[in-house]
Amino acid sequence: MTETSPIDLAVRHLRRALEDLNRELAGYPGPIAGCDAQYTHLLSTRTRVRNALAALEAEVFVATPRSLFPGAGIESR
Repeated sequence: MTETSPIDLAVRHLRRALEDLNRELAGYPGPIAGCDAQYTHLLSTRTRVRNALAALEAEVFVATPRSLFPGAGIESR
C-alpha cells in the first residue's frame, strides 16, 4: 500500500473544491454587476483555491552551497 503525502491529499481536496466551485458558478443565475455579494465571494474563493493549487504544484527551489539561486546550475568539484 502506497502512503499518500499530505501535499497530495491537499491537492486532491483543492481540485475537488475547484470543481465544485466551477459547477456552482456555472449554475449561478446572472448577477447584477457589483451588487451580488455571494457571486463575488464564489469568484474570490475560486481564485484563492487556484492560487493554493498553483503554490502546491509549483517547482520549489531550495538553496544549497552548491546552487545558491535558481538557474545557477550545479558546481562541479
